[in-house]
This record gives sequence, structure tokens and C-alpha cells, in this order.
Amino acid sequence: MMSAHEEHDAWKSARATAVTGPEGNLALVETRWTGAAPDIAAEQSAAAETVRITPIQRKDIDSGETEHGLRVWDADAPAIRAFDRIDTYEYDPAWVLEGRFTPIDGARTVPFEHIRDNGGTRDLAVPGDIHLELDGREYTLAAFDDGGTLLLVFGDETNGSETYGSGRFLFVELRDDAGSVVLDFNRAFVPPCGFSAQYNCPLPPASNRFPLPIRAGEKNVVFTGGFDIYAA
Repeated sequence: MMSAHEEHDAWKSARATAVTGPEGNLALVETRWTGAAPDIAAEQSAAAETVRITPIQRKDIDSGETEHGLRVWDADAPAIRAFDRIDTYEYDPAWVLEGRFTPIDGARTVPFEHIRDNGGTRDLAVPGDIHLELDGREYTLAAFDDGGTLLLVFGDETNGSETYGSGRFLFVELRDDAGSVVLDFNRAFVPPCGFSAQYNCPLPPASNRFPLPIRAGEKNVVFTGGFDIYAA
């Protein structure tokens, strides 16, 4: 049975493998909105051997209508070749915290600002509230449903100085039907937009911004040769 530190090392290794994969965060080289549904087969046939094309859709921020587009993934992307590591804090068991999840009846949405929407907001479904006590203060956090798992988008005082400037993400483990949850901030991670400028990540809402430093989890993506995802 692995120790907590060994499990954390395994998680870090798995993260590095995932982000450098052929459709990992570093492989995304283009997000293109096309209006009508694109011809993915035609796009794929014209692409390089290392490239994979996938469809994507979203709601138009103004009209609410469905927008279609595509994403271009390159297994030989410049970001993959320049990737060195994800800088991460040392494991600290003090940052494994217990909280409580209170589901809500019916659908509720919370407006999340996104990094590429110039201040506009997109409503994301929030299935309930996470209640957490930290440093003597009670917090009510909004985590949305990401494929059946609670995903917390949060900010803290390390953002921009020690950690990724726009905040970090954390999957929240729901332990039982009574609503017990575990927030292991050692597994807080840099969002996809820290690996490729082609993502449009949600930003932490006001309720999820901690007025203290959370020195746990991933800090920033480190590249070699001065590589910059915004100049790629």
C-alpha cells in the first residue's frame, strides 16, 4: 500500500503524462469557431499525420444559440516539445480538508466569467454548495458538475506570484450519501488555459476566492527556452 507521499508522486507523474499526450492540454494548437457544424472528416484528411481534429460546441454568449467549431490537437505541438515540468508544492497533509456538500433541488446556474470572454459570463450548472471551514472562517463554495465529478474553480493569495495567475482547479471527492467531501488541495491543478492559450477556462467567482495563501498543489507550467504559450 502506497503512502500519502507516494500517492502524491504518482498523481504528479500521471498529470505530466496526461498533459503531454496527443490530446493533452499541451497539444491543443487551435480552437476555431465555424458557425455551422464543421466537416471533421475533410479537416482531418487535410491535416498532418501528428494532428487530430475534434468537434466542439458551446452557447453563444449573447444569443444563447449553439455555436459549432473544432479543435486541432498536435502530438508534436511546440508546447509539448518545450515542456519541462509542472512546478508543484511539496505534499502537505494539513491541506487535506473535510467539508460538506449540500445538494439543491432542481437546476441552479452560477455566472462564471471566462478568460477569453472579455468580461462576459457563461452560466454553469451548480448542483449544490460545498461548505468548508478554513483558518477559522466558514466558506460556501460553488463547484460545478464536470462529467459527474465536482470541480472547484478557486483563487487564493498565491495567484500571480507563486501560482497560475487566473486561479486553479480542484476535483472534490464526494465520500458518502450524507454529503461528506474531501478537498485535497495537494491536488489543486493548473487549469488547461495554463498549458494552451486556445482554451477558454472559467475564472473563480467571488465566493471561491480565498483571502489567504493556499500553498499546496501545482504552481505553474515550466517551459524550456523561454517558450510562451501566448506567442506560440
